[in-house]
Amino acid sequence: MEISLMNQDNLNPKNLNGKSPNRKSSLLKEIDFYLVTDSELSKKGTLSDVKEAVEAGCKIVQYREKNRSTREMISEAAETKRICSDKAIFLVNDRIDVALAVGADGVHIGQDDMPIGTARKLLGENKIIGLTVHNIDEAIEAEKRGADYVGLSPIFDTATKKDAGDGIGPEKIQEIKNAIRIPIVAIGGINNENCESVVQNGADSLVAISAVICSEDVKSEIKSFIDIIRRTKLKKQA
Repeated sequence: MEISLMNQDNLNPKNLNGKSPNRKSSLLKEIDFYLVTDSELSKKGTLSDVKEAVEAGCKIVQYREKNRSTREMISEAAETKRICSDKAIFLVNDRIDVALAVGADGVHIGQDDMPIGTARKLLGENKIIGLTVHNIDEAIEAEKRGADYVGLSPIFDTATKKDAGDGIGPEKIQEIKNAIRIPIVAIGGINNENCESVVQNGADSLVAISAVICSEDVKSEIKSFIDIIRRTKLKKQA
């Protein structure tokens, strides 16, 4: 009997850096602060940022690089994966070829990138696929098409991504949270002062690029975010 690539992936007893495939959903439930790398903003370099993030307790890292050659990206992504090891989920932004080359845990893609269905066929069922969404309709569609989480953007106005559009406000998170079952990662203009409102309104995790990697002490900044996120989640549960 012929077995498709996707079925072969399902039969693989270990995936996601050697973890059991059925842990994919539980891994995403453990995330709080979500690191997205940016070599143009970084003061100490991508690999240093990733190392400090993992040491701070960050459980999910997205390697995002727009200005290196494919060869350089594969080399840096492979080292990023090594640093993450079994301590953090390791995703690659957009570049499915790079993710496959280094055996990443998955990818994060945008609305104009490869369709989720095609990405899933290439990656297999046990890899994580996140999709950027901007409103409730895109979030619902993302879940229907098999996204494992959505990156909701932008929550606040941001200068990090010039084409991000106006911030939708943290209150919109709860509306989308009520409409889908998969985790929501909030992104866009988030900092120490406003991140509590983001979690209070239902975000499972958040990204704060400028607030972290423009800092002289990435580890300390991430620890601060993790502390705020966890305290806010505990307050919500009380």
